[in-house]
Amino acid sequence: MTKRLVQGNEAVLLGAIRAGATYFCGYPISPSSEILAQASHHAAKHPEFRFLQAEDEIASANAIMGASLAGAKSFTATSGPGFSLMQEAIGYGHKIGIPTVIVNVMRVGPGTGMPTMPGQGDLNQTRYGSTGDYTSIVFYPSTVAECFEYSIQAFNAAEESRSPVILLSDAFLGHLNEVVDLDPIDIPVVPRTMEPLASGSTRLFSGVATYDDGEPATADSDEFIRQYIENRDCRLAVAEKYAFYEYGWNKEADTLVIAFGSTRRIAQPLAPHFALFRPIRIWPTLDKELVEIAGRYKKVIVIEGSDGQYANVVERMLLRRVERVPLLGGRMSIEAIREGLNRIGELPSESLESGAEAPVRVG
Repeated sequence: MTKRLVQGNEAVLLGAIRAGATYFCGYPISPSSEILAQASHHAAKHPEFRFLQAEDEIASANAIMGASLAGAKSFTATSGPGFSLMQEAIGYGHKIGIPTVIVNVMRVGPGTGMPTMPGQGDLNQTRYGSTGDYTSIVFYPSTVAECFEYSIQAFNAAEESRSPVILLSDAFLGHLNEVVDLDPIDIPVVPRTMEPLASGSTRLFSGVATYDDGEPATADSDEFIRQYIENRDCRLAVAEKYAFYEYGWNKEADTLVIAFGSTRRIAQPLAPHFALFRPIRIWPTLDKELVEIAGRYKKVIVIEGSDGQYANVVERMLLRRVERVPLLGGRMSIEAIREGLNRIGELPSESLESGAEAPVRVG
């Protein structure tokens, strides 16, 4: 066992390497730049690992798509503005069926926003950022060790679903340093099975609707629907294998708190007073898991670093009103959480007896 100080961004890279990644292309943007810098350092020592700093995020996203089609397990890392620029390539990856991983270390937006401040406002963009209908698989860890673990799982899910998979982080988590032992995290790696380019068969990688032989199908609604349903069902089936979440804190309380990423860590002092549901697989949503758990509680509160992006989703899932504690402008702190709880009349009395149980993480 080897314990050492590891940063969240570094753990993401280490997980990618453990998963068999051999190609990184990116463009520096805070707070994700350490992943690019350390990927460059790794490539200098390991010639089999290819590294490219592209001219921008558009080029980066397209480069990892091409590298994956050529046979490499590929990935990139960015933050909100760069992730916005990658959306066309992400949509192309879903259309063609390209396994790759995009890491988004979130900060406050929109636009350039607050580059050094943490946010969670990209949730909707990870699901609906590109054009049309597609099924996005998205994970969001909360610890440095989980950054390593779910980096591996993101690559595995990408290989099995043959689609771009998003790994979320945030400025706090990406720059967090923890003493961890990553050796015991032993996750079987899903190997590449997709035939690489120039391997003998003829294929057309067109962004428009096509038949299997490459002929255009741009006026054939039946064929489009067939392909869409086939891809959707495949990705939903794969996602079911990665139904990760945490359920814990005081399960006997009458109120359930939903928090994720860094917000879950910040809200830890609330453990004696509330139950906790932490979604790790953000998309597709954990409908049946949350519906079953939330049904035990009189109230549900969503604490998040956006103005209700996940709370809106939870209301649709549960078909009931939920309370909201938005942490905006990078104010992701226990003080801001307490202020938010006070505004909605849910601030617990500190004299309440602790009934917190050890959390149970699924996955």
